[in-house]
Amino acid sequence: MHTKKSEASLTENVMQKSKLIQTENGFAYRDLNKNGKLDIYEDPRQSIAARVEDLLSQMTLEEKAGMLFIDGVRVNLDGSIDEKSDDQAFTGFGGTVKSKVIDLKMNHFNVWQIPGAKPLATWYNNVQQLAEQSRLGIPVTLASDPRNHLGKNVVSMAVEDFSQWCETTGFGALDDPELVRQFAEIAREEYLAVGIRVALHPQIDLATEPRWPRISGTFGEDAAVSARLVKAYIEGFQGSELGPHSVACMTKHFPGGGPQKEGLDPHFEFQQGQIYPGDNFEYHLIPFEAAIEAKTASIMPYYGIPTGQTDEDVAMSYNKTIITTLLREKYGYDDVVCTDWGLITDLHMGEVVWPARAWGVEHLSAADRVLKVLDAGADQFGGESCPEHVLELVASGKLTKERIDQSVRRLLKQKFALGLFDNPFVDEGRIPEVFGSPKSVAAGLASQSRAMTLLKNSDGVLPLQGQPKIFVKNLDTAVTAQYAQVVDSPEDADFAILRLDTPWVPVETKNQFAASFHHGDLDFKEEAKAEILALLEKVPTIVVIYLDRPAVIPEISAAAYALLADFGASDTAVLDVILGRAKPEGKLPFELPSSMEAVRSQKADVPYDSEAPLYPFGFGLTYDQQ
Repeated sequence: MHTKKSEASLTENVMQKSKLIQTENGFAYRDLNKNGKLDIYEDPRQSIAARVEDLLSQMTLEEKAGMLFIDGVRVNLDGSIDEKSDDQAFTGFGGTVKSKVIDLKMNHFNVWQIPGAKPLATWYNNVQQLAEQSRLGIPVTLASDPRNHLGKNVVSMAVEDFSQWCETTGFGALDDPELVRQFAEIAREEYLAVGIRVALHPQIDLATEPRWPRISGTFGEDAAVSARLVKAYIEGFQGSELGPHSVACMTKHFPGGGPQKEGLDPHFEFQQGQIYPGDNFEYHLIPFEAAIEAKTASIMPYYGIPTGQTDEDVAMSYNKTIITTLLREKYGYDDVVCTDWGLITDLHMGEVVWPARAWGVEHLSAADRVLKVLDAGADQFGGESCPEHVLELVASGKLTKERIDQSVRRLLKQKFALGLFDNPFVDEGRIPEVFGSPKSVAAGLASQSRAMTLLKNSDGVLPLQGQPKIFVKNLDTAVTAQYAQVVDSPEDADFAILRLDTPWVPVETKNQFAASFHHGDLDFKEEAKAEILALLEKVPTIVVIYLDRPAVIPEISAAAYALLADFGASDTAVLDVILGRAKPEGKLPFELPSSMEAVRSQKADVPYDSEAPLYPFGFGLTYDQQ
């Protein structure tokens, strides 16, 4: 059949079933295995619809049900796919891939922690060989959260092998679409080299509630900036159209996940709903309109309940008004919609149960949750491996095969467009060529420095000149010694350099993943603040604060000799700026409030609206300003 792979990657057995042949019009597929009839499909870009229908007609209900689920899997340290008895043979979260391919007929997976590019590429090829041996040889689509950002984003899965750039808030600070496009093109080549074909990003929520833990994954709080940058982002990953050299973007989280009440994230049961006290729902749609215009391959709704915005207060992926009426009908979106992870089943983590994010429909059975998501208009279930519920729904007459086919068509179309049926394998020999490229490493480092934002520069002290005596805190002394004389005490120093993180307060919970999210107040409390101010009183101090959320730092700003914000930067990138080897070019992608009272008084869905901000949106000095 014509849904198989290219000659270079086929086994002899598979070659007997299908053949990719050269014609005067390009490539074609010759079917040697369908009722003894010879079919030729010219140019795969023009025949995707025919190929989809052909394969769909051959799929069993079990195979279709398996395609509707994408779940996390582990990557063995040696790249093998056999289940290991020794837990040390695995890295990261998720189950083993083999049973999901063979028993559950699944062919979409995502990877979290990985041991490196080379074992991932080996593992990926082994998975594709396993998939090729299945009845229809449907290839696997591999997805991943961001790999290329240097920061502390809780869902960023950075790995040393991948080039390391500023976080997306840093791109928002620079508002440079060409830089974003360069980043996306380099990240795309790295993804392609290891088999990642779906990017579970960009995240284009708007950071209008400053306490929300996922701000570091956004472009900031301005819709126009996010709209400009998301176009370049998608074009860089996907190209002008989705094809064999594309990575498909799953843009998230429709219709914008930023305005969470008190910033409490709806990953967890303590969330209090997504609110719109400023009646500003449509403002959050602006970046998604740009993403749809850029032909994003997939869209992911968020977990939150759009409180008071639709005919029922249920989470986005269960909400037919959000998915069908708004996304499908108003915006005409007819590509893949995949839920966020874990909406159907509870996750058991030892003695801790992390409940399914079935907000508003907690009373429904797992099968009825599946039905409601499909009825809402979504196609695929993220973070789930339970196709048996689809089979149960069909058997009971609650779900039609025609509705399943509608979603399977969209998923098959994406696989065909990405060229996975033609050649799903990667060349493991290219890993050294793609990863560690001096050009990519330099570009990533430059982005970290450029995105830094100069907020205060007393007496034009920055950049520092000569070889000053420096006392450092939370900075690598060995790295600093390459730039200046490092001393052991503030009293012996000409200047101090202090790196800080934006404060946060862990939520009291037994769920350690929930406890790691940066919730809560944004200001330094008395003991921590007093310790910082004591150093600032001893010696002229350059404070560098990592803004994964908008910090509340009025006293620290007043006492600092110079103040820089970073959005994911190595010590090298920071020192390059402080010592003048690079210039800070960033402008704040969100305002810095003057107090927690101002934070609590502002509207969660409205940008830059806190009273008398310490630093307004868009503020940023340059070294040319004295």
